[in-house]
Amino acid sequence: MASERTVASHRHAEPVMGTVVSFDLRSSGPVASASSAIAQACRWLHWVDDTFSTYKADSEISRLDRGELSVDDCHPEVQEILSLCGTLRTATDGYFDAWAGGHLDPSGVVKGWSIERASALLSELGWPDHCIDGGGDVRLSGSAGEEGGWRVAITHPFQLDAFCAVVALPQGAVATSGTYRRGRHVIDPHRSRAATALAAVTVIGPELVVTDAYATAALAMGGDAAGWLEDLPDHEGFVIDTAGRGWHTPGFGQHLLT
Repeated sequence: MASERTVASHRHAEPVMGTVVSFDLRSSGPVASASSAIAQACRWLHWVDDTFSTYKADSEISRLDRGELSVDDCHPEVQEILSLCGTLRTATDGYFDAWAGGHLDPSGVVKGWSIERASALLSELGWPDHCIDGGGDVRLSGSAGEEGGWRVAITHPFQLDAFCAVVALPQGAVATSGTYRRGRHVIDPHRSRAATALAAVTVIGPELVVTDAYATAALAMGGDAAGWLEDLPDHEGFVIDTAGRGWHTPGFGQHLLT
């Protein structure tokens, strides 16, 4: 008997890291193989959650923040993330800062990093054509099997049941940082207060780790975000301020569907 095969897509939604991570595998292949690949990716994401969560008292990040662990005692992945946070802090003129709130919180890079790793894992397991959406932070890989490539809808910050834009990409990453789900949770490190000027920032880039961090940094910048995004190499941005005014870089406009 021939094995059952998926023709269009194989989908799964996994609650993890305080959000839902959705998988959409587009390559044709055995359903059992797709399920196994997704299960491995989900196990990785849960390990990341257990290790990096700032809400779990026994996570390495929580123990490190309390001084119960030294950096040398942590997993190599934790050391990698801390080094990456330092690099991104420099790259964003200090606007991406894992210590901005007074406690260690690398969440602004961990989710993108973990989804990027999950994407690589799926490709290694024979499923290169996929989309992973982690609460609005999206990694697109390979072919969508549709003309125009992958399509990503961006939630409207003032109408959560509507979209403010839809972009089409052949592959890459789309990351959004905003105040509409978690409130004013992003801190402007230079003023030591919540960033309040912008409602949402969406950034498009080649991979999710840096793209996600840039979206967070731009939200923290407020009114300075537009100029910074316009000069940012290999990335494009879309900003909506708290008055509902929108602006995007010229390159972002090339991906917008009208």
